[in-house]
Amino acid sequence: MTSHRRIEVVPVLGLPEFAAGDSVAAAVCRAAKILEGDVVAISQKAVSKAEGRLRRLVDVEPGDEARRLAAELDRDAREIELILSESAAVLRAERGTLITRTRHGFVCANAGIDGSNMPASGTVALLPEDPDGSARRIRAEIRERTGRKVGVIVTDSFGRAWRVGQSEVAIGCAGLEPLDDWRGRTDSAGRPLAATLIAIADQAAAASDLVRDKTSGTPVSIVRGLSNHVTAADGPGAAAIVRPEAEDLFL
Repeated sequence: MTSHRRIEVVPVLGLPEFAAGDSVAAAVCRAAKILEGDVVAISQKAVSKAEGRLRRLVDVEPGDEARRLAAELDRDAREIELILSESAAVLRAERGTLITRTRHGFVCANAGIDGSNMPASGTVALLPEDPDGSARRIRAEIRERTGRKVGVIVTDSFGRAWRVGQSEVAIGCAGLEPLDDWRGRTDSAGRPLAATLIAIADQAAAASDLVRDKTSGTPVSIVRGLSNHVTAADGPGAAAIVRPEAEDLFL
């Protein structure tokens, strides 16, 4: 008989508005009961706030390239300067948007910089310096506080090629297999699978967002039922999900 797995997604309520220096792990442990094998999904915005990755536009001095692109895109040159500073390459600049490859290797709009749900107007959040490192630190603190082995993912909303709408993906990951490699196995008809890699971390991130309200201040949820993918070691992180530039057929 085939075994069918079941997952549950639980929002973590009652969390504070995070500020620089706050412990996300401590707040989550106070607000929720963490179980062995849970996957704790935390929005990038909460992690960035706690890590002091907010910038006031009034403090930004745009350079010549930022001013040129801002005029072309009808954007604030200070925002463009921050986007350029967080990017390894600009891939597209049109329709008011910059598509860039960040220093982490992510291909996304505006280097992931976002001004929504900020504590003050004129402030934007940058992505964490090292999202995998952030996930590892939060995981270690949860383990220290609870004694339980969990997975942690840092999530962010990305647009998708050929698809309308945004979906949450994992930009940081620790203690969770980011990919489930089925290559070399066989399908239900016995045919060999040659290319199947299940994006476990991204799918957990997407599921986590379904119980969050973008306006309710609920940046964390817990995904249960993935304990078979939760690992003792931190693992390779979300860096393993980033397609190498040489293998990208569309850029």
